[in-house]
Amino acid sequence: MAQDWLQLHPRDNLIVALRDLATGTILTVAGQSVHLQQAVRAKHKFTHCSVPAGQPLRMYGVVVGTAVNNLPAGTLITTQNTAHATQSYTGPSPRATWTPPNITRWQHRHFQGYHRGDGQVGTANHWLVIPLVFCENRNIDVLRQALLEPLGYTRPDQLQSLTSQLIQAYRSGADAGAILTSPAPTDQPSESRPRTFPWVDGIQFLTHSGGCGGTRADARALCDLLAGYLCNPNVGGATVLSLGCQNAQITMLREAIARRDPQFGKPLFILEQQGGGTEAQFTERALRQTFAGLVTINATQRQPAPLSKLTLGLECGGSDGFSGISANPALGHAVDLLVALGGRAILAEFPELHGVEQELVNRCVDSATAQTFTRLMHTYAAAAEAAGSGFEHNPSPGNIRDGLITDAMKSAGAARKGGSSPVEAVLEYTAPATAAGLSLLCTPGNDVESTTALAGSGANLIAFTTGLGTPTGNPVAPVVKISSNDALAERMPDLIDFNAGGIITGRQTVAQAGEALLDLLIEVASGRSSTAAQRLGQHDFIPWKRGISL
Repeated sequence: MAQDWLQLHPRDNLIVALRDLATGTILTVAGQSVHLQQAVRAKHKFTHCSVPAGQPLRMYGVVVGTAVNNLPAGTLITTQNTAHATQSYTGPSPRATWTPPNITRWQHRHFQGYHRGDGQVGTANHWLVIPLVFCENRNIDVLRQALLEPLGYTRPDQLQSLTSQLIQAYRSGADAGAILTSPAPTDQPSESRPRTFPWVDGIQFLTHSGGCGGTRADARALCDLLAGYLCNPNVGGATVLSLGCQNAQITMLREAIARRDPQFGKPLFILEQQGGGTEAQFTERALRQTFAGLVTINATQRQPAPLSKLTLGLECGGSDGFSGISANPALGHAVDLLVALGGRAILAEFPELHGVEQELVNRCVDSATAQTFTRLMHTYAAAAEAAGSGFEHNPSPGNIRDGLITDAMKSAGAARKGGSSPVEAVLEYTAPATAAGLSLLCTPGNDVESTTALAGSGANLIAFTTGLGTPTGNPVAPVVKISSNDALAERMPDLIDFNAGGIITGRQTVAQAGEALLDLLIEVASGRSSTAAQRLGQHDFIPWKRGISL
């Protein structure tokens, strides 16, 4: 039988409700009776002992806020009676030796991937078409329209069928009321054409608003990010469109690529529009070169690769009060298994590590790594404060509504995505993840900016936990969406790939869910299972301009 509540750490004075609890409910928590002063909805927290005003509130064994006024036992925690607070962090404390989980089941497992000349292995084989400056976005769209449908990369759209039906109804005299209430088409759209290039998983067209008009640092960061995508093992080659006069120059991109891979050998076509000719001639050259590149990379086929060649990006978005109890710990266990197998994992979203800095500092492999992390966190926090938007403003209305009252409460759960292994490296935005094991990557908490950065730092697979639901995907790295609760998985099945809600109901342990999740990740990495984001065509790409984005 499922529990009604959960105390996450013996030191905690906050308890999580696992189901809706009525006013007056009496619970026995840590050997004492607790009389609920108010109704507590599932995912929300209540005190299990009296907490005087100004005293810390704890979850996961860390400070997640302070009491604004005296809080009797059984008080519902809200934004009115709780203030933002975290515990300070300093240098590393002695840490226990990490004990890896049992990996016997996976030691001889492989995934089917695309082997690259630099030794990396892709979980997909994409061709990129990208602009160096926003002025080329229209030409990118022209190429998209010219290539995708004829090559078999788009399938007929259900909404297009509905539009055709509504046009017919309107022409037959239907008024606005009839248009709003007419049934949707029941016939499924016809299948798309067979793919011309069966070993090319997709042609991805990335547009953005950068490359000129901002600072020179913005242009360099954009080129570093684009270089990260070109060097990502899921990318077989690329077509790059340049106007010619922009800040993000071709030489800047080539230098960024060379810093990552001096022997870069993928097919790469860079065209400059101001070099001459009409726009039609320019796009025709780009199309011909892209087609030739597709012919080239279609010769690369999936081959067995060890699980150590996986680089897993870790992301959360639309988090709820169950995310830190189910989906994030399950992902953390999968990460520990992958790290023990020699793979890589990248934990991002620095605003959502606020409050658990000391725990991560203690896990850093050496003092230099710890100092890099604390420097980046202090710098980011100071910049947020200077802009009048500290980390305490990170929780969204949806987070708060579903039980994440403070940033530290959100962070304490979000950090569980990273498992328990040592932190091997701390990376600046766009830096490549090269060390085996867990790395921390400086990104904002914004879902798309962060997933964009994860792929730019080399993630060939992304695991994304959510409690409220999100359609977010990525152009090159498959994004596996993990639900924290049964209700979400049932309500939005088209967005969810894996349901960790069984941890809440008692059907599954964290370890069991983590093991099942790793099995799914291997299937996705091998191309045997597609993700919801892939099926929806969700290819989100937003570079971070290094302003304050929480």
